[in-house]
Amino acid sequence: MAFLLPLLILLVPPAFLVANAVPNSTFTPINRDLYHSRTELLEQVKALVHRHPDKLSVDTIEAGNKGYQAEITVVTYCKMGRECDERSKFRILLSFGQHGRELITSEVALRILSILSEEQFLPNVNATSLNNTLDKLIIKVVPMENLNGRKRVEEEDPCERRNGRGVDLNRNWSVDWGKKEKDYDPYEENPGIAPFSEPEAQIMRKLALSFEPHVWVNVHSGMEALFMPYDHRNTTPDGLPAHRIKSLLSELNQVHCHNHCMIGSGGGSVGYLAHGTATDYMYDIVKVPMAFTFEIYGDPTASSKDCFKMFNPVDLTTFNRVLNDWSAAFFSIFKLGPHLFDESLSRTNTDKWVSIDEYLDGYLMERRNRYGKKFEVLDLGMQEIRTYFRLFLLSSVLLLFMFCSRIAKSKSSRTGVSPVPV
Repeated sequence: MAFLLPLLILLVPPAFLVANAVPNSTFTPINRDLYHSRTELLEQVKALVHRHPDKLSVDTIEAGNKGYQAEITVVTYCKMGRECDERSKFRILLSFGQHGRELITSEVALRILSILSEEQFLPNVNATSLNNTLDKLIIKVVPMENLNGRKRVEEEDPCERRNGRGVDLNRNWSVDWGKKEKDYDPYEENPGIAPFSEPEAQIMRKLALSFEPHVWVNVHSGMEALFMPYDHRNTTPDGLPAHRIKSLLSELNQVHCHNHCMIGSGGGSVGYLAHGTATDYMYDIVKVPMAFTFEIYGDPTASSKDCFKMFNPVDLTTFNRVLNDWSAAFFSIFKLGPHLFDESLSRTNTDKWVSIDEYLDGYLMERRNRYGKKFEVLDLGMQEIRTYFRLFLLSSVLLLFMFCSRIAKSKSSRTGVSPVPV
């Protein structure tokens, strides 16, 4: 069964895959009767938004550095459209298509948006109850995080999981970034030259920090699993919040995954660790109370070179089953999530800290987005700017220390002089 084969996970051990796999007649081609192309899918998403402006809005966010450009489409669901007050709602952020070869994940995103817009419906769900649930939510959906990688899958290599310049977007986040296990293969797990070196990761980080979601789900394929933090350690968090997370996952597994899904931490459940992942960052840095990685499909019979078949359903029956089961699972999260956490678990502004690196990266990316290619910060890369900024801070601290030391010495010398009699 798929859930027993860790080689199929999004954090797949590189030793099991052949680098630069080239499709040939023995491999399963993309089924165009089942799957939209990247362009068609995003057009369908935008058409949904156009037909339902009272519920959906869409933004396209662009970023780039050193000649590489990326863009991410973000769809927001809220009953009042763009007039929605985000702070008053329970906030959910969903990301699909972080790895290019996992086409099925973006199809699930399209299905969820179709249900939210009421063009499709969940079976055996009371419409009134569902509407009452959705009234309390604001949901942001990223249907295809890795657009450039998806292009490479469609045009060149069906086994490609990295972005358009060969970086694994799920290794480019800052929590435990850059650590390499014994089976590390840069073709599969290249973390980039530094945390958030990739525009896609920069966009997603800025989105998460500004939106402050209560729920984050990073959706992948390769096996059937419901993972919680951590990926870089073989442990899960302690305490009541973690217990509630596990209870939610157990219910999803029973109702929607038919008890086939592996549950636990990504690092502890599959026997190896992954470093620099999005979910660990969301939990540790953004302080998302409920941070998950879902694996929604995997074919254990597929050859490791037959990537389309390994990561995506190839027949209509299985394709529809995956869409139905997992879209229903997400609506269960929409219903159960707000009830699992009380005020003691909600975050305040005082307990969310953002590092200098994060602030600076976000500021520079915003300036680039506003002023375009003309704003290249004198052709300095992000890493150089951070280095100079750190040196400036260090120098300031040293100068302040020297100044305080001199004042202390001056006071000491004055108190040591005997008073002159009058």
